[in-house]
Amino acid sequence: MAEDKIRYDLLTQDALRGVVRQVLARVQREGLPGEHHLYIAFDTSAEGVSVSKRLKEQYPEEMTIVLQYQFWDLQVSNDRFEVKLSFSNVPERLVVPFSAVKAFYDPSAQFGLQFGKPGAANDSARQHLAAALPDLAGEPEEPRGLPEPQQEETEQPPAEVVMSRPPAEVVHLDRFRKK
Repeated sequence: MAEDKIRYDLLTQDALRGVVRQVLARVQREGLPGEHHLYIAFDTSAEGVSVSKRLKEQYPEEMTIVLQYQFWDLQVSNDRFEVKLSFSNVPERLVVPFSAVKAFYDPSAQFGLQFGKPGAANDSARQHLAAALPDLAGEPEEPRGLPEPQQEETEQPPAEVVMSRPPAEVVHLDRFRKK
C-alpha cells in the first residue's frame, strides 16, 4: 500500500471541525433557531482549554456542555470558541480550542460528529453520543461517567460522522482508506 503523504485523515478532520466552527459562528450571530440545541464534548486537559480550577477538578479528562437556554457571550474565532455558562449557579467562562472537541451533536436535527478513533480513548464521547442519539449510534445507552485515563496519541485520529434521515448508521471514515 502506498503511503498517504497528503494526510487525507487530517484534512477531513479539519473540515469537519469547520462545520462545528460554522455552526457556532452562526449561533453567535443569530442565536439558536427553533428547537436546535448543541452538545459539545471536549478534552479538558487539551492544550489551550481554559476552565476554572473547580471545573477542572470535577472534570479532569472530559466535559460535555449544552448550549440551549442559558449561555452568554459566545465568541467564535478560527481556532477556538469561548462561552459563559452557569454551573451550580456560578457563572464560568470556558475557552475551548476546536482541536479539543471530541463530539458535537444536535439532537433536534439528529446530526452528530465524533472526533477520534473508536475505542477506549473515546468511550465517554461515544456514550454521550449514544445517550443523545441512541437510534443513530446503534449502541445501548451506558451509564455516563468519566473515562479512564488514557495515553495521549501523537497523531490526530480519524473522525466519525453521524447524519440521520432514517435509516441511519455511524460512518467510520477508516472504512474508505486503503490498507
